[in-house]
Amino acid sequence: MAALNRVLRTRGLLSSSYTSAACRSYSPAASESERKFSFVGSIGNNKIPRKDPSERNVQWVFLGCPGVGKGTYASRLSNLLGVPHIATGDLVRDELSSKGPLSQKLAEIVNQGKLVSDEIIISLLSKRLEAGEANGESGFILDGFPRTIRQAEILEGVTDIDLVVNLKLREDILVEKCLGRRICTQCGKNFNIANINVKAENGNPGIYMAPLPPPAGCESKLITRADDTEEVVKQRLRIYNEMSQPVEGFYRSRGMLMEFDLPGGIPESWPKLLHALNLDQEEKQSVAA
Repeated sequence: MAALNRVLRTRGLLSSSYTSAACRSYSPAASESERKFSFVGSIGNNKIPRKDPSERNVQWVFLGCPGVGKGTYASRLSNLLGVPHIATGDLVRDELSSKGPLSQKLAEIVNQGKLVSDEIIISLLSKRLEAGEANGESGFILDGFPRTIRQAEILEGVTDIDLVVNLKLREDILVEKCLGRRICTQCGKNFNIANINVKAENGNPGIYMAPLPPPAGCESKLITRADDTEEVVKQRLRIYNEMSQPVEGFYRSRGMLMEFDLPGGIPESWPKLLHALNLDQEEKQSVAA
């Protein structure tokens, strides 16, 4: 019941805070007096009948370069708000492990650092949304979709999106972070051995990200993802910059985009993200419950 009440309170928060004019920039590195929110428009009328936001859970999208941490923060918000976290990366990995008809084609695409085609992603996502609806799910947080204007247009045609959160991090730090990723072959959990400590210089703020080490039982069972080589990581980032960043403009023009500069690791970024989303009280009430 406590979780349900938190979701209901969040719906009310969304209707007053986001749906009128939700595009803004948020930089945690700035002081409170320097922080500026730039509202650039309002969400237009829907083309097809939709559920009123008060009758469903939140429907959010998380954008950002590969490795920025979309999955981490989307998953935390999913648990906080009681909505499913749907990561297209997980959908792809599940299909790869299933040895289904798409698995071999997907393996070639992923190992070469290329983006999976619209057709494949839409097919996998459609299956997941249909399964969720059949199981009584309401709302979602999408992670890794849409990546192209075409995907965004298709998504807009079938459902409402309340808010799009764009996580941002410097490219050199992204590369170092991705190269430190490790997976335990026994428990399947993700860890990171990179210890990132970049000093402030040339107007750029310093950033510290502590490693996320595995427990002793996992240390000897860690592996690196096949696509986490420096060459492939940089290729993914280049492709993202060329093909996916226009999606930011798509949502910015609709007044739905919130840009969030990550100030550091999870301990530094999580409370500031909650503050940007006006969810500080939700977290406190969740902990109290």
